[in-house]
Order: sequence, then C-alpha cells, then structure tokens
Amino acid sequence: MRSIGEMARDSGLGVSALRFYDRAGVLGPAWVDPASGYRWYAPEQLDEARLLARLRRAGMPLADIRLVLAGWSGEDTDLVRGLLQAHLRRLEQGLTEARSEFSTIRELLDHRENPMTASPLTGTVHLSLPAPALAAALDAVRFAAGRDPELPMLGGVLFDIEGDALRVVATDRYRLAVARTDADGHGGSREQVVVPTPLVDAMRALLSGDESARFAVEGDRVTLEADGRQASGQRLAHDFPDYRRLVQLPPGRRVVVEVPALREALENGPVRVAEEREPGRSARDISVLTTVDDKTVLVCGDGAPDEDTCTGTGTGTGTGTGTGTGTGTGTGNEDRDTGTGGLGYHVGVDRGFLLEALAAGDRDRLVLEFGPAPTAPLAIRRAEDEGAFSLLMPVRLDD
Repeated sequence: MRSIGEMARDSGLGVSALRFYDRAGVLGPAWVDPASGYRWYAPEQLDEARLLARLRRAGMPLADIRLVLAGWSGEDTDLVRGLLQAHLRRLEQGLTEARSEFSTIRELLDHRENPMTASPLTGTVHLSLPAPALAAALDAVRFAAGRDPELPMLGGVLFDIEGDALRVVATDRYRLAVARTDADGHGGSREQVVVPTPLVDAMRALLSGDESARFAVEGDRVTLEADGRQASGQRLAHDFPDYRRLVQLPPGRRVVVEVPALREALENGPVRVAEEREPGRSARDISVLTTVDDKTVLVCGDGAPDEDTCTGTGTGTGTGTGTGTGTGTGTGNEDRDTGTGGLGYHVGVDRGFLLEALAAGDRDRLVLEFGPAPTAPLAIRRAEDEGAFSLLMPVRLDD
C-alpha cells in the first residue's frame, strides 16, 4: 500500500489533488484508516493516478476523465478512444478560434497607435539625482526586469520622469517593481525612457558614493555620470506598458511581517509544485500565504490552509484590526481534511520570486498586502515609503 504522500510523489499529482479527486469520486483510496482518516492506495492504482495526471495536464473535463478511468481497464476501448478524440477536436477548435481572435486583434493594432511599438526618440532630459537614492531605487526594481527576447520592451528598466520625481519600473509579466526618488533639473513635460538592463547594471556600478549623479537623455543616447565616471548607451526603441494601470489594486488586507522570520518560513516551509508551466520555464515551487486574524502570515503547502499544517510567521498590524504577534511552526497530518478556521486572505506565489522581492525590499519589516481573492496580486511594500513596492502575480490554486 502507498501512503497519499508516496502516491503524490510517484504519480505527479499533489496531495491536495488526490484528496480532491477522492471527494469528486474520480480516484478514491483503496483504504481509509477509520481512526485517523488517512488514505492508503493499492499498488495498481498508481497507473490510474498517472493516467489521471496526464488527462489533467491535457485539460480534459472532469466528467470525461471519470469515464476514461472507468473504461480504461475494460476490453472494449472504443469509449476511451472516442473521449480522447472528442477532447482533441475541442482543443483543435479552440486553437482555431484563438488564432482567429488574435488575427483580429493584430488588425486592430495595425490601425491604431500601438503603445508597445517603437516611438520617435527625440526627447532631451537632464537630471541631477542623489546617487545613494538612485542606487537604492535601482536595487528595488532590478530583480523584476524581463528576460524574454520576444518581449524586448520589458528587457529594461523604465525611467519615468515627471516634475521633481523619477520613478523606475521593471516587469517581466509575473512581477512588477516600482521605486521613486527625487530629481532636480527637469522642467518639461513627462518623459519616459527604457534603459536596457546591461546599461542599468553599468549605471548602478557607478553609484558607490554620496555625491550627486547626472542623468541625461539625448535622442537615443542615455548617459549617467557619477564620481567622475560615465556609463552611456542606447535606450530601447520601445515604449513601456502603462504601469499605472497595472498597480491599481482592489482593496485588501495589509499585514506587517518580520522579514527574517518570513524568509526562514519560506525556505523551510511547505511548498506546492506548480503542474502548469509555460514552454521553456521549469517547474516552480509555490508558497501559499494566508493570514490569521489579519495579524499573522502562514506559509502553507498542499491542501486547505490550516493552522496545524502551515509554517507561521509575522508580527505587526492588520489594517483596522489592532496589533498582534504570531510565530512558530506547525506540524500535522498531511492527509487531514480540515477547514480554514480563523484563516483569512490567501494567495499562491512563486517562492523564488517572493524571496527576491523581500531582498529587494531591503527592510527587516515589510508590509504584505493581500487582495480580496486568490486571483489578486500580492503587494510587498515598505511601511515608511509608499513609492517603493513590488507586485507578484498569483499562481492559480486549483484544489
């Protein structure tokens, strides 16, 4: 007999998925311990679980999966073959429809000014900036810069100059980071310049002192001078997406966390392995974060978030709820079906991305802002600086 943990490891289905399919009547365990409720699976069920995992990755509806499994061991395979063929036709039809819609969208783009295409590079900008502040701003956003060669407009850092402020912004679609610093010398209209990441790194290397730095844009050339040294190169010939639309978040819940404790909980706590992935991207470790009484953040793994099966960390104030402290590590039965008790907001995020965002936040205490639903981004903010923050796109939690 296999435990549910062993079955999850060998089949490619998570523990939470196995519990879900048991409750859905698709794949039940061979035996359930009446005392503990622990599920045990027979050896021959491994092949069924692996088949189920393949059908799930192919996006087959649950009703069809149930019939495929029911007919899999029979001598007559016509039903299974028919279900597979019907699903393949649906996928092909969906792809045809998607191509048609994308073709229409491209035509619409061709008949309007596209904010993601090249712009005339005629602007002139001269700024004076405090070098330490600019260095801190670049450090706060550099981790989020894109690396996808098919999206070159994201392969840099946006320098957004307006009034007496410079905002630097970076995004790779899965995360976005914004930071602000004061700037002197620009009396004109708003200017936006996308600086490629290699040039950003060269600029950052110059910012080691306390003196002022001078930032200049002349046509397609971008230059930073600091401490008698200079880094210069071409700006990207693309406009950046309108990040101000991306940072308009629905109201949620803010919790102040102790960063060292949260980092330890993330590194040592439970994770899910994301089964869905994009081509070229490896499987990701997903941390599920949830709040307790709006004061404490728990790091959870598979299954419904539960205080006994999550790693807890957090100290601070939940908006409008007073103050509180929560620390410690819970250990529990990996196969218990439990409710959420006093747990509140929750979201699944890429663990590596969150660790990078915490490092970029550069504070012992940061504010995590949870959205009203697991589909909302997670915001990481500095308590004393609303102008510096990052957003992590959520990972869908199916079960």
